[in-house]
Amino acid sequence: MTDQSRSTHRPVFGLIGSIGAGKSLVAQMLAESGCVVSDSDALARLALDDSAVRDELIRWWGSSILDAAGKIDRRRVAAIVFPSLDAISTTRITADRERMRLEGLVHPWIHARRRELFAHAPTGTKALVIDAPLLIESNMQGECDAIVLVDAPISTRLDRVMTNRGWSEAELTRRENSQMPLDLKRKFAHHILINDGSTESLRAQVARILELILAQYEGQ
Repeated sequence: MTDQSRSTHRPVFGLIGSIGAGKSLVAQMLAESGCVVSDSDALARLALDDSAVRDELIRWWGSSILDAAGKIDRRRVAAIVFPSLDAISTTRITADRERMRLEGLVHPWIHARRRELFAHAPTGTKALVIDAPLLIESNMQGECDAIVLVDAPISTRLDRVMTNRGWSEAELTRRENSQMPLDLKRKFAHHILINDGSTESLRAQVARILELILAQYEGQ
């Protein structure tokens, strides 16, 4: 349990999930239920617009990573940090190194904004939620009172990313290969949500798990 959660009397929990499982929808439901949610993906996008971050990335990778408006093109950055499935080992090693360098630059920026958001959480906030797909990889589990994992069958997740993001199966595999294996992530989770049914079913699961976390925290 963090010093912050003790001082504010609010539990802090991490929200992780497999790609395409519906973590963002769960985060939205938690926000609607009275939680303050820090969205790491949204903050990462904002970080790329920060002038200091932008300038450093250009210094590393050149102006070819910019779009026509002069902003960082996330697709071009992704091509650098996520190797293709058929990439040779040296290319994979290079991509891994560049991804870690990117995370080392962006993650502190994200953490600072998250601390500010949580510090100003309004009275009546039920819990503080760290919505971060790389929470375990970033060794942030120690900041959380509980970890909630959102999962769904691979066929469901593939259909979602093809429909909503325009990804191919190869792209989904490429992205997942850069993250901790799901079987290992499940071992860190205190609660698992399975998002393979209706929105109403998922909302009921979210309400039940939030109730459990709040009850466990109050009993400590």
